[in-house]
Amino acid sequence: MKLIKHIAGIALAGCMAAGGAAHAAFPDRPVTIVVPYPAGGATDVIARLVAEKLPAVWKQPVVIRNQPGAGTTVAAEALSRAAGDGYTLYMTTAAHTISASLYKNLKYDPLKDFAPITLVSTIPLVLVTTPSLPAKTLPDLIGDIKKSKEGMTIASTGNGTPQHLTGELFKSKQGLELVHIPYRGDAPMITDLIGGQVQLAFVTLSAAVSNIQAGKLRPIALAHATRVKAIADVPTFAEAGMPGFEAATWFGLFGPASMPQELRQKIYQDVAKIVATPEMTERLVAMGGEVNNSSPEEFQAFIDKEARNWAEAVKISGASVD
Repeated sequence: MKLIKHIAGIALAGCMAAGGAAHAAFPDRPVTIVVPYPAGGATDVIARLVAEKLPAVWKQPVVIRNQPGAGTTVAAEALSRAAGDGYTLYMTTAAHTISASLYKNLKYDPLKDFAPITLVSTIPLVLVTTPSLPAKTLPDLIGDIKKSKEGMTIASTGNGTPQHLTGELFKSKQGLELVHIPYRGDAPMITDLIGGQVQLAFVTLSAAVSNIQAGKLRPIALAHATRVKAIADVPTFAEAGMPGFEAATWFGLFGPASMPQELRQKIYQDVAKIVATPEMTERLVAMGGEVNNSSPEEFQAFIDKEARNWAEAVKISGASVD
């Protein structure tokens, strides 16, 4: 019996050593990073910044595959069924955790079918208005909304997006009557905000910063714990009199749930070295972002918290997709 246990122990140790060697050799062929949005958006830009530098580390090509559709769920479903060998990775956003409570008939579980690898960056949302509105502070804007006889509109980048749900939380917490106007993405929404066709919106800072700096949009408050360098003169919601109101989109790298912990750690460490370089940090900060570089364990804790927060926002908004 002792001999059998000894042999079994040797075999197990051999398997573990072989597995570790396999992970150490990763990758030995090209790696694909799936992005669930069209080319040119913030997620695509960040994924490509990482992908451009990884070949120098991995000695293998890293290819970006844009796979938009159905609020990121098309790409997510495909990724959930991929092999957990590290050769198919997934760069996504807060939409991933929102989908857990927004969609009623998903063919995958956004929380259980994915292995968080690293949270690269967080970009907060900023409340902006069309410059034609007189209000320049959060209290003044809230007062003007409550006094408005014609009513005001709040735009978003689409139903169920972080921008939409943050607007719903804002309305709920302040008891405001605002008409929601959904758009298909940042560009048409911002065009109408600048033109005055809609009055206010929560916008990802990376999408709004150039128009804020040019004076085409008026920033009211930043939904973040601290001010950011890109718009340093814009107060946080806490500073403006609404403490605890924070919302952001984020950019994180996942693999399928079957990915081994050792491989997750290797990919995280390799990506983290790239994200921590001055060049990458400067690019993210210029976009209005905060560099996170979170470990798989830290990212998992973040995901759990995000899922709870967005579930509350979905419930308040009444949003649902069958």
